[in-house]
Amino acid sequence: MHMKGFLLLLIGIAAFAATDDYTTQITKWREEMEQRLKAEDGWLTVSGLHWLQPGDTRFGAHSSNGIVLPSESSPALAGIFRYDGNRVQVIPMPDVALIVGDMPVLNGTLVKDDSDGKPSDAIKLRDVTMLVIKRGDRIGVRVKDKNAKIRREFTHRNWFPVNSSYKVEATYKPYAKPIARRIPTVLDGVVEDHEAIGVAEFTLNGEKLALEALKSDTQLFFVFRDKTANKQTYGAARFLYAPVPKAGSSVTLDFNKAYNPPCAFNPWTTCPLPVKQNILPIAVEAGELKYDH
Repeated sequence: MHMKGFLLLLIGIAAFAATDDYTTQITKWREEMEQRLKAEDGWLTVSGLHWLQPGDTRFGAHSSNGIVLPSESSPALAGIFRYDGNRVQVIPMPDVALIVGDMPVLNGTLVKDDSDGKPSDAIKLRDVTMLVIKRGDRIGVRVKDKNAKIRREFTHRNWFPVNSSYKVEATYKPYAKPIARRIPTVLDGVVEDHEAIGVAEFTLNGEKLALEALKSDTQLFFVFRDKTANKQTYGAARFLYAPVPKAGSSVTLDFNKAYNPPCAFNPWTTCPLPVKQNILPIAVEAGELKYDH
């Protein structure tokens, strides 16, 4: 074999190995995403969402309660959520073992919601966990049940084949200061407060495109929709994360990691919808497909 042909062969082998390594990496990431979804505290366990009104809301297994819990995890009346329009207190009934964090609730305690971007206090009663959440101006209680029907009947996530051409470099342009966004969700009348922090500009399938990024800890959070929506992919939106780059650096957008929000699997979740500029005019045939119930 001529030296030139030998070198081309080596280059081809190296390229194949790199592609194979990338496919393995993405496949592992997807498997980990599925395990998190199916976990005992994953999104499949959400079994209810109840918006609080000022005053007392009873919770327990009896159907007359404002928040009805599974009978195998709760007595007829387990306790009360007391909401004063600002703060929420949980008050257990006598002899009901409620745990907040790692501490039993004896008389009553204030519980923290997630309005500061950090997890809510977990209120545990046997196999049920309740979380106080804030969405816009509304306060609600999200109920999670390890034995939820949606979790028991879950099959598996579905994905496009890994395609490295959907891993692109983008120019990230941060805003001079964050822009407050009140973003509608899949639930009518429910909004989420976010901060838009910049725009990622890139070229994909010959099209010049841009996505606005929302703040999410140390990452860029993109909520987008494309021409595959309601056909091959979930109709509301898909999510994508990327590390926040240093000033003047590019950012990698890997659409092979675009995934369905929790509301694609569970109707009791609140998921933001994309802003207008994040509705892409092309089909992004990469990442997660519709969930096949």
